[in-house]
Amino acid sequence: MTKDELETLLVQGSVDTEEARGALTAPIFQTVTFKQREIGVEIPFDYSRAANPTRSILERQMALLEEGCGGFAFASGMAAITAVFFLFDEGGEILIPLDLYGGTYRLLDGYFKKFGITWRIVDTTDAASLEKEFTPATKAILLETPTNPLLRVSDIAEVSRVARERGALVIADNTFLSPYFQRPLALGADIVIHSATKYLGGHNDVLAGIVVIKDEELAERFLEIQKSTGGVLGPLDSYLLIRGIKTLGLRMERETENATAIAEWLSGHSGVDRVYYPGLKSDPGYDISKKQSTGAGGLLSFELGAAHSVKEFFAALKIITPAESLGAVESLACHPATMSHASIPPEMRAQMGISDRLVRLAIGIEGQNSLIADLERAFSASAL
Repeated sequence: MTKDELETLLVQGSVDTEEARGALTAPIFQTVTFKQREIGVEIPFDYSRAANPTRSILERQMALLEEGCGGFAFASGMAAITAVFFLFDEGGEILIPLDLYGGTYRLLDGYFKKFGITWRIVDTTDAASLEKEFTPATKAILLETPTNPLLRVSDIAEVSRVARERGALVIADNTFLSPYFQRPLALGADIVIHSATKYLGGHNDVLAGIVVIKDEELAERFLEIQKSTGGVLGPLDSYLLIRGIKTLGLRMERETENATAIAEWLSGHSGVDRVYYPGLKSDPGYDISKKQSTGAGGLLSFELGAAHSVKEFFAALKIITPAESLGAVESLACHPATMSHASIPPEMRAQMGISDRLVRLAIGIEGQNSLIADLERAFSASAL
């Protein structure tokens, strides 16, 4: 798919789907049930947990954008990944990356291990060493591309090759780059997951999750899981997500432009020990990122120097808001140790490389100079 085709699909992928009256915008079918015109005759929509016309428009568009055969919309990113884990049986093992999102870790460690599904942390950025990490029990490897919050980049094509040779699935969390910058299924992954709350929605006004599956048989199995577990996205939220997707390309371009400039500025700042951003040529993931993605995205992290107070740094921010989440038009600052990754034990955070001085920035579309000035003010106010 060319960039031109992708940009058109973002806007037109949900258009011309309502035939009765020719509505240009996807209608909101705010209904639970549908009239059965004849008993015993199957109809496309009968109950909104199973399928809803507004949600179906969104799911079809996401399948097209991610180049898969089936799209599935959920009430949150965690609902989406929970449904994916239901694909695996007792005794199965899932390999996970070094700095996994805290909510996913909590889900695996606190709940799915009760069902006999185990997990093991591996370095997904080292495809060569991955070959010896797989065992007969390994059923899948979960990739964050890049990871949260250290922005480590894994070679999706190479990891997929290794997994395929060993009969394991590749699940790729594509939240940070979206299908606008990266399409894991085309690179060999089997399943793509999004916290659609983030870049796909883009306005901090909708909570949603998306799953797209490449294989038709696997998609049929997953459809039954979606129907049975029932954590589906409602019609109004589906509409909001469809609306957000229309401007995805414009937002991703601006946020990446801002993030690149800020990452470069932070790299030369005396108050910063290290910057994590695959858009920098100095970043270990730069070459792989350039190979498999068309942009580095709007998320970056950095280690605040010891001469600054972390608490005062966050308190001094005026434009960038200290808050959970990312991917919206507003810039947000996160302290992973006490926010996004607080559910991970301190010793495990240390093993993952997540220090108490790590700051994660989700850069929005505000003026670049205003954002840099806000950060400079925070550096000055937090100096010890």
